[in-house]
Amino acid sequence: MTTRQKNALTKTGRKYANLQIALMIFSVLTCAAVTYLFWGLSHATSVLAGGAVAIIPNVVFAIKAFRYAGATASKKVMESFFSGVKLKLGLTALLFALVFKFLVIIPLPFFASFCLVVVMPLVTPFLLKFKL
Repeated sequence: MTTRQKNALTKTGRKYANLQIALMIFSVLTCAAVTYLFWGLSHATSVLAGGAVAIIPNVVFAIKAFRYAGATASKKVMESFFSGVKLKLGLTALLFALVFKFLVIIPLPFFASFCLVVVMPLVTPFLLKFKL
């Protein structure tokens, strides 16, 4: 299968993943701005850190998961997907450790933002009613 065919087969999935990631980034930045206005910089920094801990692994997973496509590459598709999940979980754990080690965070905004981003892929299909 040529690269052009692989790109055509993964185009819809990549488009949907990019849209989800953009929505995640927008929601975290909006929450951080509102948090900054009401509670200040330390709370907003915690919101941004929580969002980053969730968004960065999702971006890495999206890149890894949509690398292969097609029936002839089904084994590569599955390997790519599962290695992407493992990488996502490992990167999430690493980012949590780095945030707890090097940043002074406020737990409630940090975990609220993290949970918001984790739930976004479940909510996005209801927000986006149009066909990709």
